[in-house]
Amino acid sequence: MSGNTLGKLFCVTNFGESHGPAIGAVVDGCPAGLSLSEADIQIDLDRRRPGTSRYVTQRREADKVEILSGVYNGVTTGTPIGLLIRNTDARSKDYSNIADTFRPGHADYSYWKKFGERDPRGGGRSSARLTAPTVAAGAIAKKWLKETHGTLIRGFMSQLGPIAIPFESWDEVPRNPFYAPCESIVPQLETFMDQLRRDGDSVGARVEVVAEGVPAGWGEPLYDRLDADIAHVMMGLNAVKGVSIGAGFDCVEQRGSGHGDELTPAGFKSNNAGGVLGGISSGQPIRVSLAIKPTSSVRIERDSVNRAGEPVVVQTLGRHDPCVGIRATPIAEAMLALVLMDHALRQRGQNGAR
Repeated sequence: MSGNTLGKLFCVTNFGESHGPAIGAVVDGCPAGLSLSEADIQIDLDRRRPGTSRYVTQRREADKVEILSGVYNGVTTGTPIGLLIRNTDARSKDYSNIADTFRPGHADYSYWKKFGERDPRGGGRSSARLTAPTVAAGAIAKKWLKETHGTLIRGFMSQLGPIAIPFESWDEVPRNPFYAPCESIVPQLETFMDQLRRDGDSVGARVEVVAEGVPAGWGEPLYDRLDADIAHVMMGLNAVKGVSIGAGFDCVEQRGSGHGDELTPAGFKSNNAGGVLGGISSGQPIRVSLAIKPTSSVRIERDSVNRAGEPVVVQTLGRHDPCVGIRATPIAEAMLALVLMDHALRQRGQNGAR
């Protein structure tokens, strides 16, 4: 009911606050026998963690994961896997000036309206800091999917603010802090972000994530369609305001004769469907695109109200990502992995080894 758990057979419950003692997740439903260590999970956490470049928040968190349960002698036991990440560099005093006011575009106001209480320290439960446990859980799903089905899940940034990023090669993605698949555009991205920081402002981004090697047949025909579950989970990622699959909104301008992916004995001729037909995977790569809004915490003064409804001017201090999209790629990969893992187990439960 409270919306902190996702999945039906591979279930992940997320807990913690941005400035609490720790954040974490409980992963329930992971099959026994998967070789798993903290090092397997740490790889993706290091890709997501803050303080890795001058273009992201300068909060210095090691994001070191601890496996508390569910693994014995380096192998999953089939019981719940407890994951813990301790917060070590929170500066709660940075948020004292907004304890009684609301940042425009932030969840401050809606959380207060829902609960009558809110934790203003770094955004509390609504902070993007809570994506770290999701990435940790997603790393488990990615490993199982790769070893069991050969599924490879990768992402990249395709647009930063007004700058479109052409795709050159997957090899370029890990070589720069933007997860950009194009080497030549990186200096332009750096210049843009340096100026944005000086302005005290923020900007949005577009991130693409692709899953290759997904068997055909995963998903359900109606209420639990694979694409619907993907969209549902992706919209649960902080700052995501739009999700498209395959051709997405471009299908509006297409005709049926061109949009429908023709089949041949050798396979499909195109992939406008993004790897999902009728809510069920087609065996093609699953392609998902995310629109990520600008960070709401900016140094520029903006109009708002306080708890009494009186007009105030809000300026957000502290350490924030001027573009949360820069660190969103490994998070989007994790989100897609969690959905695919859940549907893989559901398909196995319903139809066996088919």
